Amino acid sequence: MLRFKKLFAILFFMIMVLVFLFNVPSAQKVAAQQPTGSVPTVTGTPTGPTIKVTYSEQINVRAGPSSYLYNAIGVLLPGETAPALGRSPGGDWIQIKYDGVPGNVGWVYAPLISLSPNANLQIVEPPPTATPATTPTFDPTLLAAFIPQYTPTRLATYTPAPPLVIATYAVVSEKSGGIPLGLVIVILALIGAFGGLISFLRGR
Repeated sequence: MLRFKKLFAILFFMIMVLVFLFNVPSAQKVAAQQPTGSVPTVTGTPTGPTIKVTYSEQINVRAGPSSYLYNAIGVLLPGETAPALGRSPGGDWIQIKYDGVPGNVGWVYAPLISLSPNANLQIVEPPPTATPATTPTFDPTLLAAFIPQYTPTRLATYTPAPPLVIATYAVVSEKSGGIPLGLVIVILALIGAFGGLISFLRGR
């Protein structure tokens, strides 16, 4: 009898546990509300003419169409694109839209980029160049301390050389008193020869 009561108590306990487990409410899944209207999408395709960097390295974006008069305000990487707004009067520089700088515009050198086909850009006047904050001045007193002073000297007076004397030769005429000089020499030679012959004969 006691054993039957223990079995009944165990069976009753198991039934109560099963009833409790089946009566616990389960967590219900809540589905997210789906939008009924259309969601607008934003496309990044620029409209109008564009430029593309064709140079193998990054290029400078300047505040104006000159690499000497205007400072660099940014860079563009190889293959990067940007909307084209205009060109310089000579066509060497292209004005582009460049956000983050004053006016949101910049200038790039035309040989380093390529324009989109059929791009018709208007001529844009260059912006004013930056005025230097101070104008450099030179102190003449300080400048004179570093410049050597030279005392002018009088050059020697030029004295012309005496004229060159050129020797002249006089032509002596062979005629003397109407008798040729050669004839006189021949006569004297004959007289001498005749005197020598007489002396030779006397000696014999």
